[in-house]
Amino acid sequence: MRKRVSRFKKQPRVGYCFFCKENKVPDYKDFDLLNKFLTPRRKMLSRRVSGFCAKHQRQFARAVKRARNLGLI
Repeated sequence: MRKRVSRFKKQPRVGYCFFCKENKVPDYKDFDLLNKFLTPRRKMLSRRVSGFCAKHQRQFARAVKRARNLGLI
């Protein structure tokens, strides 16, 4: 019997929340910080990839959406 091979590779989890560690809050005016966690197409990275806790993922999403509405991103 053949072994199933997954097409998707597991990405290692970061294991800590950047904002908790640095004691920062995601802010829509801080473009450089937001840009670190966006893809080249300006899409948000998932929680699994970025390593954010649930609280900071929600705040990050809100900050990115505000920056998009203002045309900063």
